[in-house]
Amino acid sequence: MTDNREFEGGYLPRRLARRKKRTGLVVLLSAIAVVVVAAVVASTYLGSLAQTFDNKTQVIAEAFPDEELRPIKNPDDGSLNFLLLGVDHGAEGAETSDLLKGGGTDQRSDSMMLMHIPEDRKGVYVMSIVRDLYTDIPGYGRQKINASMSLGGVPLVVQTIEGMLDTKIDHVAMIDFDGFKELTTALGGVTVHNDIEFYSTDSKKYFYPVGDVVLKGNQALRFVRERKPFVDGDYQRVKNQQKFIKAVMNGLLSKDTLTNPATVYEVIDQISPYLSLDDGFDAATAAGLGLQLKGLRASGIEMFTLPTAGSSTSPGGESIELRDEKAIEEIGKALRTDTLKAYLDSANLEH
Repeated sequence: MTDNREFEGGYLPRRLARRKKRTGLVVLLSAIAVVVVAAVVASTYLGSLAQTFDNKTQVIAEAFPDEELRPIKNPDDGSLNFLLLGVDHGAEGAETSDLLKGGGTDQRSDSMMLMHIPEDRKGVYVMSIVRDLYTDIPGYGRQKINASMSLGGVPLVVQTIEGMLDTKIDHVAMIDFDGFKELTTALGGVTVHNDIEFYSTDSKKYFYPVGDVVLKGNQALRFVRERKPFVDGDYQRVKNQQKFIKAVMNGLLSKDTLTNPATVYEVIDQISPYLSLDDGFDAATAAGLGLQLKGLRASGIEMFTLPTAGSSTSPGGESIELRDEKAIEEIGKALRTDTLKAYLDSANLEH
């Protein structure tokens, strides 16, 4: 267990919950691209659709670290682990080409998820990793986990998470946040129930009243990005992102969407340019996985957050989240043995 005395600012109680009725943080489009779009591609696997997916998505040329630096996966383990990364290529200093080449940039990934698909393909489990988790980054010592992207690109992010959980990652998906706009437009808007009235802080000044709100385009993007209008900042932003994700999942996996070729095509056509994948995941791979997950609905996707041991301050004065060593060990073991569902059913992660 981490010795909290080496930090300034003390120790705060363990938090972060598992919520069966909600979904998690911002990497929505990565999850959609790997699971939902896979299911959609498989259900309407036309040559032109597959070609669109392959031609418009980008390839992460170096997504993984050297093999000798990685955990060994049991060859009899048929489960799959995906690393899902949310990045903002429109941000100042962000270089898409560097990220696709596996290089570091001065940009950090503020959204990381590990998605586990069990061998029996009954459900999908997505674990959010908080951006301020203070952990070991190979070659750089202990830092916030989101610094791994800026220090060594996608391969270092993979190596950091694989090392932390002693679990091998099979595929990587990275999404530009601007894809939010295109997704909601393709779906004709999504409806969320907003709890707190607020205005966006950009020049558009979008207004979000209490009650049901239809989100589309830039208005949707601002809804999931905003934190300044709220007293609890990032926590309310997470709640809003959860609501948005749930609404989009329901829309994408609805019968009306899956049985409408025009909508299916538009969703894939609009999302694909904002999606980058490792070179082992193409339309054919997506179709195969999609066929295995053809019965998937939003209720079958369960999301939770890797617990932390509380908040503190690093030696350099940064606000950080401490590692929960017991949870990391148990979740890593559950991932390696494909028993994550059993672990979640027995773990007391809800507060």
